[in-house]
Amino acid sequence: MAKTTIEKAVGFNPISTLHDMGFRSDQAYAAGFASIILSVLAWLVSRGKKDERAQSDRWGIFIGHWAPTFFAIGIALKHEE
Repeated sequence: MAKTTIEKAVGFNPISTLHDMGFRSDQAYAAGFASIILSVLAWLVSRGKKDERAQSDRWGIFIGHWAPTFFAIGIALKHEE
């Protein structure tokens, strides 16, 4: 496969490196769904500890932001496969 302009400038392709290390798109998709579930669980646990509402919401949102990243990595790995 021909190197892209970015790959030439940076010196390596991180997605290709992940693929070579054995990571697959299915694993990234599973991590995305797991982060959604973990986000809800973190929010519920934080609410159960009587934390103030803003803190519970921040925990859920913080973990929830991981999902799009994992899904994007999954798509990139799918193209690599």
